[in-house]
Amino acid sequence: MGILTLDHVFKKYERIEAVRDVSFEIHEGEIFGLLGPNGAGKSTLINMICGLLNITKGDILFNGKSVKKAYVKTKRQMGLVPQDIALYGNLSAYENVRFFCSLYGFSGRELDKRTVKALEYVGLLDRKKDKPTTFSGGMKRRLNIACAIAHTPKLIILDEPTVGIDPQSRNHILESIKSLNAEGSTIIYTSHYMEEVEAICSRVGIMDHGKLIALDTKENLKDSIGDRRTLIVTLEKMDAVPLDKLLDIQGVQTAHLEENGVRIHVDRDAHNFDQIVSYFVSQKLQVNNIENQTPNLEAVFMSLTGRTLRD
Repeated sequence: MGILTLDHVFKKYERIEAVRDVSFEIHEGEIFGLLGPNGAGKSTLINMICGLLNITKGDILFNGKSVKKAYVKTKRQMGLVPQDIALYGNLSAYENVRFFCSLYGFSGRELDKRTVKALEYVGLLDRKKDKPTTFSGGMKRRLNIACAIAHTPKLIILDEPTVGIDPQSRNHILESIKSLNAEGSTIIYTSHYMEEVEAICSRVGIMDHGKLIALDTKENLKDSIGDRRTLIVTLEKMDAVPLDKLLDIQGVQTAHLEENGVRIHVDRDAHNFDQIVSYFVSQKLQVNNIENQTPNLEAVFMSLTGRTLRD
């Protein structure tokens, strides 16, 4: 049994099922990526894991104990970094971390020691006396993480921790996550940035419309679409791009409109490049570039959901 087990979990709001029959395990010591477009049910699932939402049906076990029955005990062993910044603007960075850590029963020198260590982890110890109102968006995100890890939780859940921040802060956060994992923390990571998941996660679960539609290692997920290639056709104009006849070309599996062109999935061994180019020429559409992509998580996600992660 893993450190966290979801057993046929449902969450229903009146007539809407936000989470539908989700079951999987998180292994101790792994970084698990949870992906899905907006509205897929990821945040709802995370809130149930943390005990912030009641489970309609099913159960969630943390170290073999139901979060329903042992909420206080399991809560002490979890750290949640929410999508929204959760900081006190009138407190310094040090005081923010110290306050949140104190909620877990720490005091005195031990509390101070943990506060300093958490700020060191996120690279903000030199700004410990400053208030978050003076911080950039990326620094606030990093302080948010420090508040969630000071009590050394066994399970850390990061829900979109790098939204809207600068590349330097993003890299700092990712390196901090790797360090926390190396020291024994199990991590659940959600993101709309596929490259982050590629960089740090070992296994990945993909949700869509409240259901878990895929779960495996990154390598196995990419191998699952190994029988296809992806062509990204960038066009000069996107006034009207009919796709029905494009799908008639032998070897073309799917075609989806994107912001500047068309994403086409074709059989790996298909020799239909000339036919695809000829199709766009026949439609009087100017092709600026054609990129032949190797299988990646973005291609897996598109294959399973028919849309990009940020949709």
